[in-house]
Amino acid sequence: MARRADRDQSLQQATWTNVNVETNDEMEIDLGALVMRFLEKIHWILLAAFVCAAIAGAYVYFLATPIYEATSKIYIVGSESAISLSDLQIGSNLAADYQEVFKNWHVHELVDQRLGLDYSYTELAGMLSVTNPSNTHVLYITAKSTDPEEAKVLADTYANVAREFIAAKMDIREPNIFEEAMMPTRPVSPRKTRTIAIGFLLGMIAAMAVVTIRFIVDDRITNSDEIAKVGNLPTLGMVPIQDLSANNAAEQEAKKRGFRPHKKNDDQKTADGEQKQEEEKA
Repeated sequence: MARRADRDQSLQQATWTNVNVETNDEMEIDLGALVMRFLEKIHWILLAAFVCAAIAGAYVYFLATPIYEATSKIYIVGSESAISLSDLQIGSNLAADYQEVFKNWHVHELVDQRLGLDYSYTELAGMLSVTNPSNTHVLYITAKSTDPEEAKVLADTYANVAREFIAAKMDIREPNIFEEAMMPTRPVSPRKTRTIAIGFLLGMIAAMAVVTIRFIVDDRITNSDEIAKVGNLPTLGMVPIQDLSANNAAEQEAKKRGFRPHKKNDDQKTADGEQKQEEEKA
């Protein structure tokens, strides 16, 4: 009984070992075979990449609305007279306060009234951005618009309105105009080259993902190495696949021409019979 129990236990361990091996084999991915599959499907991968790049190009050239950007700059100072070290420190602290000014709805309303625009406060706020480069006393007032002239006018008007609002409400010196906005000549969005390149890469990645998924789910045996790997058995021989349709077509063509390769006609049979009888008589 003890021997039988040990044998059953050994068989059970062997079974679990086989199951684990099979499971591990199923989870393995042959990277070399996957790369070869990529090379086999390279024309489809490139086709998908070029199609996506063409779609991206059509979007940026014909559908996307170009956005122009103009930037006006104001300089922050702390006093009317010569600038001292304390003035520079005050200017650094005021930069953050000045940025909050451009979030005030009253500033947006003044700009809207001066230019006679039909934008809401939310739309104007979305078209405007204010930044302060580190270690400087300069505010960059950037306006975006689909019209390059409107972008320039918005940036300059916001700079002037903000100067007046700061002097009136904050009771400090009015900032100076450091630089007026230039008329933009090229749109900042969309970036055509980058968008087309991204479309190309996305198309290639999508095609490679499809090839990879099909490679993983394909459980067909295609060569003798896979037979040895799955069944742990050697390959004794290989039977080539014959093209039966080609053979049938050749036979039908021979029949149409009156040629029978495996059958003799009646005259040939008669001649063979007479020759045989003469040989017997002799």
